[in-house]
Amino acid sequence: MTLGTVKAPTTDQLRDVAADLGMTFSDEDLAAHLEALGPSVGAYNLVDHMTDELPLVTYPRTPGYRPHGEENKHNAWYIKTTVEGAASGKLKGKKIVLKDNICLAGVPMTNGASTMEGYVPDVDATVVARILDAGGTIVGKAVCEYFCFSGGSHTSSTGPVHNPHKMGYSAGGSSSGSATLVSLGEVDMALGGDQGGSIRMPAAYSGVYGMKPTHGLVPYTGIMPIELTIDHTGPMTATVEDNALLLEVLAGPDGLDPRQYGGEAQEYRAALGRGVKGLRIGVVKEGFGHPQSEQKVDDLVHAAAEKFKSLGAVVEDVSIPLHLAGPAIWLPIAAEGATVQMMNGNGFGFNWQGLYVTSMLDFHSAWKTRADELSDTLKNTMLLGHYMTKHYRGHYYAKAQNLVRRLRAAYDTALASYDLLLMPTVPLVATKLPEPNAPISEILTRAFEMLPNTSPFDITHHPAMSLPCGFADGLPVGVQLIGKLYDEPTIYRAAAAFEAAQDWTKIST
Repeated sequence: MTLGTVKAPTTDQLRDVAADLGMTFSDEDLAAHLEALGPSVGAYNLVDHMTDELPLVTYPRTPGYRPHGEENKHNAWYIKTTVEGAASGKLKGKKIVLKDNICLAGVPMTNGASTMEGYVPDVDATVVARILDAGGTIVGKAVCEYFCFSGGSHTSSTGPVHNPHKMGYSAGGSSSGSATLVSLGEVDMALGGDQGGSIRMPAAYSGVYGMKPTHGLVPYTGIMPIELTIDHTGPMTATVEDNALLLEVLAGPDGLDPRQYGGEAQEYRAALGRGVKGLRIGVVKEGFGHPQSEQKVDDLVHAAAEKFKSLGAVVEDVSIPLHLAGPAIWLPIAAEGATVQMMNGNGFGFNWQGLYVTSMLDFHSAWKTRADELSDTLKNTMLLGHYMTKHYRGHYYAKAQNLVRRLRAAYDTALASYDLLLMPTVPLVATKLPEPNAPISEILTRAFEMLPNTSPFDITHHPAMSLPCGFADGLPVGVQLIGKLYDEPTIYRAAAAFEAAQDWTKIST
C-alpha cells in the first residue's frame, strides 16, 4: 500500500465503511477491494503534497484582542484589531467591522460558536481584500449568533449582544454585533450576512441601514457558508450614502464564487439625490397584520409609506397572497440545506467549484464530537433538517426549491407594475433578552418570530433594504424596501430621499 499522510484503510475500517453504505462483502472480496484502492490512495497523497490554491494575504495585521468591561459594554465586539488598507481609495478614513463569520487572515474567528474557538483563518475573504484595496481600515470582528442561526441576539457563545438603544433588549440577529457597533457610532460601516434576514432584522431592531443585495452580487468567497442558495453578505451603515459607498466596493464578480451569475458593481451613490417623484411603490398588504405583528410597528410603516407619497412617489396597496407562504417555502431550504451543507458537509459540502477554505472545513468538522455545545436554535434546526432528509429523502427541500420560482414570479409580477415594494422589515420591536436559564421554547421564539417579511427574499434573491423609520416604545422600527433583481440603485434612490426628508429619530409612537 502507498505510504503518506493519507493512509489506506484497514480491513476493519473498510468493512465499517461498507456497512455505512449498506454493503456486505466476503473476506475475499473485501480484500480484493482493499488491494484495488492502493493506487487511489496514492492519488490522494499526490493531492495532499501539492500546495493549496488560496488567495494571497497582503496587508499586515495582528491577532488583536477581545475587549471586556466598559470597552465592550454591549458585548458587540468579538475582536479588536487594526488592519490598515491602501494609502488611498473610496473607503479611506472609514472604519469597518466584519461579522465574525468572515475570514480575516491571522485574526481569530468563531462564527459565534464555541466549537470554533481557536480557529484562525489563513485567507482573507474577497470582501476583506476589496475593503483594504479601497483604503478602508478594518478594526475588528463583531459578535454574531451561534453559526448565525438566530434572529435574536441571545445565542452567541460569548453571551448576548445588547440593543444599542436599550440594555437588556435584543439587538437582532444574526449580525447582532455589526448592527450594534454601527448604531453606537463605534464604526462607520459593518458587514453583515443574511440567510433569513440577518442583515435586515438587526438593522431594524438597532436603527441602522441594512442592505441585502441581490444574491451573488457580492462574492461570498471566504465567508463561512450556511446554504449556497441563500447565502448573502452586505453593508450595514448609519447613513444611506455610506451604505451605497460600501456596496460599490464590495460588488462584482471575483472569479471564485460561481453564485455570481450576473451583476457588475455600479456607482450606487449616483442614485442619491434624485428624489422619488414618479417612482411607483407598492405597499404589500400581506406584509402587515401577522399574528406577531405589533400595531405600532404597522402604523409607523404605513406612515413611512405616506411620507414617500408626500415626496412625490405614487404609493398604492398591492396584494401578493403568496408572500404569506414565503417563510414556509424558505424553511426546508434553510433547515435541510444548512444541516446537509454547513453541518454534515463541514461548511462547504460538495458540488461546488468556488473557493474552499480547507482550514475552516477541517476545524469545523470537530463539531461532531461536541454537538451538545451547539445552541438550541441550531439544535432545533438540525433536528428538523436531519429528520426530513432521513425520512423524506430531501423531497421537501427539492419541492421548496421548485416553489421558489413561483414565489419569485409573484414578486416579479408586482414589480412589473411598481418600482419598489414596501412592508415592515420585522413585525415587532426588539424584545427582552431571554434569561440565561430561559426555557427552550422562549429561546426559540425569540430567535425566529421576526422572520416572515425577510426570509422570502433570501430564497427569491431580490435586493431588500431596511430603513429606520421611527421609534415605538423607545425602540427602533424598520421599513423594508424591495427592488427588482440587481436594481439596488432604485432602493438607494428612495432610501436617500426618505432619509433626507426627516430625522427618523424624532418620530415615535
